[in-house]
Amino acid sequence: MNKKAYSTETILANLNIDALNEMQLAAIEANKSHQEVILLSKTGSGKTLAFLLPVLDLLDKEINKTQAIIIVPSRELALQIEQVFKQMGTGLKVTCCYGGHLRETEENNLVQPPALLVGTPGRLADHIRRGNITVDSIKTLVLDEFDKSIELGFLEEMSFIIGSLPAIDKRILTSATEAVEIPPFIGLQQPLKLNFLDGEADEPNKLAIKMVLSEEKDKSDALFRLICFLGDRSTLVFCNHREAVERTSELLTQKGIYNEFYHGALEQQQRDSALAKFRNGSTNLLVTTDLAARGLDIPNIRYIIHYHLPHTEDAFTHRNGRTARMDASGTAILLLSEEEKLPDYISPEPERIDLPEKPELPAKPKWTTLYIAAGKKDKVNKIDVVGFLSNKGKLKKEDIGLIEVKDFFSFVAVRKTKLGAALELIKNEKIKNKKVKIEVAR
Repeated sequence: MNKKAYSTETILANLNIDALNEMQLAAIEANKSHQEVILLSKTGSGKTLAFLLPVLDLLDKEINKTQAIIIVPSRELALQIEQVFKQMGTGLKVTCCYGGHLRETEENNLVQPPALLVGTPGRLADHIRRGNITVDSIKTLVLDEFDKSIELGFLEEMSFIIGSLPAIDKRILTSATEAVEIPPFIGLQQPLKLNFLDGEADEPNKLAIKMVLSEEKDKSDALFRLICFLGDRSTLVFCNHREAVERTSELLTQKGIYNEFYHGALEQQQRDSALAKFRNGSTNLLVTTDLAARGLDIPNIRYIIHYHLPHTEDAFTHRNGRTARMDASGTAILLLSEEEKLPDYISPEPERIDLPEKPELPAKPKWTTLYIAAGKKDKVNKIDVVGFLSNKGKLKKEDIGLIEVKDFFSFVAVRKTKLGAALELIKNEKIKNKKVKIEVAR
């Protein structure tokens, strides 16, 4: 018997959610009576909770072994699921495994097996090969955004992981597209498919699609003028390649547009830093590859700019899924040169935006991000960071913005006008009785 010390009402209150949506309720019901469920629903619709609640129902607090595993295509998605599960407040242990940081940290976390394990295919396969995961006790398997894992070429690792789990009797798969064939090694026999993609087009569309025509083949000037026209609202600019991301970011910087860039070849700390700055308002513009099209937990993105046309309709849909989420509205803008044609899947032709000839630079962000070389493993939490900056840096509550504490470092937004004085005051001070490096995040 699963001994629960929580209720759905308590979990929703912990997550600041008023009520479950139709898709989430349907997923919970389906999982009560079916051992194999495929959930299709668009990005941003709340799929994480739609599988975490059924998984939670199958976890027993009395069993001190790993009972469920969630395989995801990216470290950002893994971290997001871990964060949601922790916020649910069940008291059950969750461990997150992904490449780009020390494996030893995860090995230490796995010494006492977590009830729930979340991770990317490569790192999970590595831990299984090293004997760090108690595979015999895992009965529940979730493949979140399984289509993306397949698209990114993780078939071999996923096949190895699933083949190493002898006791699986529950399988949940989620995707935001129907286009991908499910490989036999996943072991589905008679899955129930919940398709919430159908009919979503009939919902009132909060996403507006517009376009801008560049008079030149090089669209960088048109991009600059478009960003000036949109102002200082939260904006994602999508490019198709990492080199283009960095080149575009640099061109915008030279023109006086403050921005950050983000792609898969960056070190984990660089990725975390770019996302922290974008989330906390230290920058309102993130130039990125399709890596940011899924799994990123960034609320209130107002504009999506397709600087490069996406290769497929699916990619277009996923990029646009970063905005107009839940009850918010948003705008996707295609930037086309005269030689580029509107893709067939975009119909009718979007409304054209005419840009003013004389651009005005957007207002600069009011926040700057501080990097603190201490985190959870140093027993530092958000309250410690606030206390340190208030007491030693003489900052008021309203001068401290969003704080993100990682395993070995932290990021905190500080009001720009107060930054210089605060840095001067804290430069020789200790946090948790330890002198650590504190600087403006790069």
